[in-house]
Amino acid sequence: MHTYLDFEKPIADLEGKILELRKLASEDESIDTGDEIARLETRARDATIDIYNKLNPWQKTQVARHPDRPHFNDYAKTLFDEFTPLAGDRKFAEDAAIQAGFARFRGQPVVVIGQEKGHDTKSRIHHNFGSARPEGYRKAIRVMELADRFGIPVITLVDTAGAYPGVGAEERGQAEAIARSTEICLNLRAPLISMIIGEGGSGGAIAIAVGNRVYMLEHSIYSVISPEGAASILWRDPTRARDAATAMKITAEDLRGLGIIDGIIREPAGGAHRDHESVISTAGDTIAKALEELSGRSGDELRAERRKKFLDIGRRIG
Repeated sequence: MHTYLDFEKPIADLEGKILELRKLASEDESIDTGDEIARLETRARDATIDIYNKLNPWQKTQVARHPDRPHFNDYAKTLFDEFTPLAGDRKFAEDAAIQAGFARFRGQPVVVIGQEKGHDTKSRIHHNFGSARPEGYRKAIRVMELADRFGIPVITLVDTAGAYPGVGAEERGQAEAIARSTEICLNLRAPLISMIIGEGGSGGAIAIAVGNRVYMLEHSIYSVISPEGAASILWRDPTRARDAATAMKITAEDLRGLGIIDGIIREPAGGAHRDHESVISTAGDTIAKALEELSGRSGDELRAERRKKFLDIGRRIG
């Protein structure tokens, strides 16, 4: 069974009728429901395409947060071979919100880093809902430094509402850890490809997303703060999150228009949560193409290009 969002009610109604007809046919073989099921499936497919072609920024935010959307571990299991996670920041502790390690991508050695949100209550608590503490970013720094030393490309998969804002995290230098992680991204002399696969929230996202190429899934979001947080600050009313989402330009289309991202990865009809295999395969093809484009450049060229890319964003928007 799908988890339906509020704007998906027409789809839910049609797919509910399809399930009822299939159950009826299974209980009584003399009843032929094939033609009616086919008709309803066509209507459900058309409704899905129509609804998802007209999503507003707040609806895209809901899709980006969908509990069934593929997360880091889903990509890691499908796209990469021999993924070997590394644990700990060598300073304080292990942080499960950020996963990082070495792997092979279509035969090529790579470093993979990203946030994992979890799929059920137990795993979400274990991964702290994808909100990393300072030790998570320091682990990412440690792994990126290894990649830089050996000239191994880095692939980052971003999916977080933001870094963890708890007292302990602040005491252990959350802001410094995020700044250092952003710095190492800028200084890498290896290719860095970043992909927003769900939420890209605030410094918690940018800390591992300063890439030579930055891509977003079609229904993902990327912003300096959550719509709810922005509404609380601007209007002292978190219920105006819908207005904030529209004003903040957080969708892939908006950000490509502003030159902040390099491309959009299209999702299957109904969003990535309806077809994990398809969207992960498309993401893999995008990564492969980017690696090929960057393969002939020296470390100094990659570093200079990345720095110029982000400095130009500031000049263009400012």
